[in-house]
Amino acid sequence: MWGDLPELAFVPDRWRIVSALGYRERWWDPYSGNNVLKGDRPAFGDDWFFSLKVVSDSTFELRNFPLPVGGSTTERPGSLDIFGSGDQQVFNQMLIVETVLYRGDTVFRPPDYEFRFVPVFNLNHVSVDERGVLRANPETGTSRKEGFVGIQGLFIDKHLRNVSERYDFDSLRIGIQPITADFRGFLFQDSPFGVRLFGTRDNNRWQYNLGWFRRFEKDTNSGLNDFPKQGLTDALRDDDVYLFNVYRQDFPWLGFNSQFALVHNRNRETGEDFYDDNGFIIRPASLGTEKLRQYDVSYVGLNGDGHIGRWNLTLSGYFAFGEETPSVFRDGKTDIRAFFAAAETSIDFDWYRLRATVVYASGDDDPFDDRATGFDAILENPLIAGADTSFWIRQAIPFIGGGKVALSGQNGLLNSLRASKGQGQSNFTNPGLSLVGLGADLDLTSRLRLSINLNQLWFNETAVLEASRNQSGISKNIGLDASLSLTYRPLISQNIILRLSASGLLPGAGYKNLFGDDKPYALLANLVLDY
Repeated sequence: MWGDLPELAFVPDRWRIVSALGYRERWWDPYSGNNVLKGDRPAFGDDWFFSLKVVSDSTFELRNFPLPVGGSTTERPGSLDIFGSGDQQVFNQMLIVETVLYRGDTVFRPPDYEFRFVPVFNLNHVSVDERGVLRANPETGTSRKEGFVGIQGLFIDKHLRNVSERYDFDSLRIGIQPITADFRGFLFQDSPFGVRLFGTRDNNRWQYNLGWFRRFEKDTNSGLNDFPKQGLTDALRDDDVYLFNVYRQDFPWLGFNSQFALVHNRNRETGEDFYDDNGFIIRPASLGTEKLRQYDVSYVGLNGDGHIGRWNLTLSGYFAFGEETPSVFRDGKTDIRAFFAAAETSIDFDWYRLRATVVYASGDDDPFDDRATGFDAILENPLIAGADTSFWIRQAIPFIGGGKVALSGQNGLLNSLRASKGQGQSNFTNPGLSLVGLGADLDLTSRLRLSINLNQLWFNETAVLEASRNQSGISKNIGLDASLSLTYRPLISQNIILRLSASGLLPGAGYKNLFGDDKPYALLANLVLDY
């Protein structure tokens, strides 16, 4: 039986054992075990490795929600309605190319050096039924097609030192880099330019991040960093984020991770008015006094994620305090005092999981006083309550006369009344949000999952809405957000993922007060290919 084995061969290191055993490299197979493009063996010298990751993310969406109609812009001149046809068709294609060059023995410790470059290529096409929606100039018609290339990662990572025999470490990262303030993206998730010191202690039980980040201007229609279309200096906003967080594993229960976060947002965008690529004014937002603001806001947060026995649990709480000048509705300095809380728990039964969700973001009951009590994040991307399958989280519904101000931003949970989640300023004079939700994930087969989510939504305060719309008696009941999705993974891995979803809002009295009786909905098909 020994005759089939290869003869004894000497190899320079353990990475070339597979080659010595006669296995050929298959660069197209990410799991071949001998792929230089996946860092299975050194690409240069003795300890320089290269890793390539390519992701194609294709989305086609049919949706309907209120869009404005007016005498100068409508496609139907005889219409006297405030809101026109809300039918829209969207195609969005992302191609993410992540290249990593790193040096060092990475089995037990971080690499000595890491260079990462992540360009993202985007193509998007949108068609609507009303003019003046996609661009401020109604002559541009009712469809828009654009392409864009953004740099979402460009950094160097230096391993500074090991601090224990088990390779607890300190590292420094400089450049355009991803950062998330908490487990679920409630406060700040972005790819800004920054300097970040991070590391671990006590056999990785403690983890910390300490950093300064400056936010980029975003391309309006793709949401990518507006770099290198603009130079680095022009692409950076006068908006700084100072972040410190520390994680503790298995605290206070085994299997549960706790985090303390302290984040400060300094914004000094008080220069010239800023218009987006479609010609709409973004800073200041077309709301209240319409004046540019500056603010200093600090967030203190406690977050947790993990399980307690059979129960999975996510907890998050933030208190925001600071000041802004001027306020959105008041020409003077205003104190900011707001808070946010979220909890999601689930339990598994064989092939299905049941979930329950509660979210509360404080609102402002008087937009004209010297206190702003509506909670707003820096740049949220929440993973809760069905995430982007949810109609309310995924869609950005126009608020005032069809202007750029929206109730909640795309891929956002909070009713922050911003002109743009990515390009606008935070707004702490908002109606807030309450959400109570139930959901279920059912693994029908090893390849097919069915997810169901029901979320009841309310405004916490309506004074801001009533002042903005000059309309009294707006109810707090937004309505019932219902969504259903099918996720199919033919390879039982993340390499090919097909998702189909349908979502809609059964309007409550508050939504009807603002937009009438129409029932908004969205149908989505998403294909992700991962190499």
